[in-house]
Amino acid sequence: MNSIISIKELTKTYIMGTAKVHALRGVSLDLFKNEYVALMGPSGSGKSTLMNLIGCLDTPTSGEYWLNGVNVSTMDDNDLAEARNKEIGFVFQTFNLLPRLTALDNVALPLVYAGIGKTARQDRAKEVLDAVGLGDRMHHKPNELSGGQRQRVAVARALVNNPSIILADEPTGNLDTKTSIEIMALFEEIHRAGNTVIVVTHEPDIAAHAQRIVRLRDGEVESDVKNENVASAYDPSHRYHQE
Repeated sequence: MNSIISIKELTKTYIMGTAKVHALRGVSLDLFKNEYVALMGPSGSGKSTLMNLIGCLDTPTSGEYWLNGVNVSTMDDNDLAEARNKEIGFVFQTFNLLPRLTALDNVALPLVYAGIGKTARQDRAKEVLDAVGLGDRMHHKPNELSGGQRQRVAVARALVNNPSIILADEPTGNLDTKTSIEIMALFEEIHRAGNTVIVVTHEPDIAAHAQRIVRLRDGEVESDVKNENVASAYDPSHRYHQE
């Protein structure tokens, strides 16, 4: 089975004044198509650094990172931006929506960077907003939406380019328990539709939804185990269909 992500002896060192901070110390990892993986670890474990590298937001100090068979560890900023926009959909804890834009325009934004025409952009954005259950809220601005609805808009934006990977950083960190369960159900639906899902979290109940749990500590992989008791919030009546 070919890995969609292959990481080999990845290191990341930051220079802080006169001190060197070793955020990652030789991490090796293979992630496969249609896996659902949780990256866990305490603050300072390196999980955010690893997420930034996987998401093509940063480059490693040493080691190799292969994404869909392409070596991204040596790319320049322009190539990284292109890989990021084409291959990865991001969902952040703070939603990162533009306050003056409607839900529809927020979701369509990655397609602007991809050079897609306005009509096609809006059609695709409507389609994905319908899929996440927000077809009736597409003309609302973020401040007119609940936290859960805002996160659904963020999920729709992550999906709009048909990326191979959905990368979610503490996606339920700002949500109440009921809304968190709804968002995790949505990730399960996205995973069932064929996406690779990587969730970065420090919460065991969120990680419990993943098939595989990778724990980091002090910049190294502490454990990498199959989750034998996957929690499910899946509701077949709200199935997400990837086009």
